[in-house]
Amino acid sequence: MNFTDRIRPTDKGITTYLDELENLDYQIPTFQRDVVWEKENVKKLWDSIYKFYPLGSILVWKTDIKLQNHRKIGGHKISEGTFSRSEYQYILDGQQRTTSLLTSLYGGSIEGQAGFDPSLYIDLTIEDETDTDDDSYKKRFLYWDEINDKEGNFKRNTGRQNKFNAGLIVKLLSIKNDFGSMERSLVESTYNDYKEYDHPIREQLRRLKQVLDNYRLSFIELKGIKVSEVCQIFERINQAGKPLDIFDIVVAKTFRPESSEEQGFYLREYISGFRKLNNSNFLQISDFDYLQIIAILIRENIEKSGVWNITPRYLNDIKTEQIEQIWGPAKKAINKTFDFFENTLNIKGPQLIPYRYFYLTIAAYFFNNDNPDYSFLKKYFWFHSFHNDDLLSNTGDVNSHIEFLDSQKTTGEYTFPRFLIDKETLRNSSYSSKGRLSRAILSLYASKQPKDWKYIDRNVIVDNFFFSTDKPNLHHIFPTNYISQNPGSNELNNNSLMNIAYLTQITNLEISDKNPLNYIQDYDSNPEFETAIETHVLPIELLQWSRLESMPSDALDQFIEKRVDLVIEELKKNMGGVNIEVIDTKQKS
Repeated sequence: MNFTDRIRPTDKGITTYLDELENLDYQIPTFQRDVVWEKENVKKLWDSIYKFYPLGSILVWKTDIKLQNHRKIGGHKISEGTFSRSEYQYILDGQQRTTSLLTSLYGGSIEGQAGFDPSLYIDLTIEDETDTDDDSYKKRFLYWDEINDKEGNFKRNTGRQNKFNAGLIVKLLSIKNDFGSMERSLVESTYNDYKEYDHPIREQLRRLKQVLDNYRLSFIELKGIKVSEVCQIFERINQAGKPLDIFDIVVAKTFRPESSEEQGFYLREYISGFRKLNNSNFLQISDFDYLQIIAILIRENIEKSGVWNITPRYLNDIKTEQIEQIWGPAKKAINKTFDFFENTLNIKGPQLIPYRYFYLTIAAYFFNNDNPDYSFLKKYFWFHSFHNDDLLSNTGDVNSHIEFLDSQKTTGEYTFPRFLIDKETLRNSSYSSKGRLSRAILSLYASKQPKDWKYIDRNVIVDNFFFSTDKPNLHHIFPTNYISQNPGSNELNNNSLMNIAYLTQITNLEISDKNPLNYIQDYDSNPEFETAIETHVLPIELLQWSRLESMPSDALDQFIEKRVDLVIEELKKNMGGVNIEVIDTKQKS
């Protein structure tokens, strides 16, 4: 083949292309990212077609190589498991447009939208307002849930339902397949007089038929291209338009088709299989997290790997054979890392890990380590979670951490640097789903396996819905509304995490805005209650005030001060042997 023949532009009718797709003439390789199907974007796509605007080219690779491919898109089968032929046509760019066109014309199913019909309808009564109109498409193109008035119960759709019944809102597919009968229905309509050939409604119907018959999609066909080149082309196209994230790019670049000589490789499938074969809340960390873990393990365990850092520049250089080389022990190291969080620290999900870089450093420590020191790891975790300095703020820090961990792994010896903790920082701590200190404090509370105050036998972290929400089910020990109505002489903010405890949702709702004296008395009737509140790192004074039925006017301030001391004491226990220096930068009044 002449080198200049590798690229050939062509075109074909839109319905011809979709029919060929249904006839299994095209495949979509699995290294493509999943489709994000959005209603408005599909409408805009058809509006461009309606106005004969260009859609951009669909890139097709023609080859005799059989790749792993998607069996279905939008609920439509586009490949057989036993499918075999002398030439394959793989869609490298245009999957989103293809899926949108296919499902909106022929119907289908959209992942994550059970029961939704993606078939598109068109309102023949809607006219363009101006030459540059960019709004009417929202009214012209409709889904059934925008038309169906549910027998008059959905009043918002009544007008459109009437139009549908009168044949003025029609299915795109019906225009393609039954244009003649639709036009006759208009001529014979009892709703209105559409007998004139040039009636605007009939003209609109003919326009749509012409669009479906005559709109042509642009294609660029590639031939004589190697698999390695295809991945590079795929990467560059997507970086030039809507960028793939680095994980998608690495998936594309490391993909290897199965052949008689060589086993296939598909990174996305490796990680998906790992998630399915194990049971941990941590398995759902991002693909990017997994990729960075892999990069660290490659760098630390393969000489001259070329993967010197975890930035996209170096992640882009990861090789298929490198992942294969470390994958076996990597899976064990990652599982040990998750187990350490869940069962040694009693932290039950990634939402509480102060730094995502902990996945990398601790996995590197466990990799091919038959004698891990869990006591040392606990100190390491709590030291860097609570240290005043953000020691894991960049990739350079990651490298120094791995060196520190590796030194202990090799020699069994270690010395932590100076640990400085500021009481004022703890006093002023507040909840943040992504804040390092917030996560550290909540992790410390969670590590004590707190018990519910009403249902003492329940481990709160297991029973509440913390892990399915952005904001956990946290209880203000001195409720916000109570403090606002009874401020006393308190000066500290009741939103401090020192005023927070985990409770089950039902107990939290039951307490609501009650006076702490009162609700503590209610639970104190249970002889195990005192033991239960100890699992929350709470000062005993709270219980004493309740039993005396009296508390000082600055009870919140006193409570927070004592909770700060208890948190620091708990840290000292977790970091036994580490020199902890406590300071207080609070301005004295």
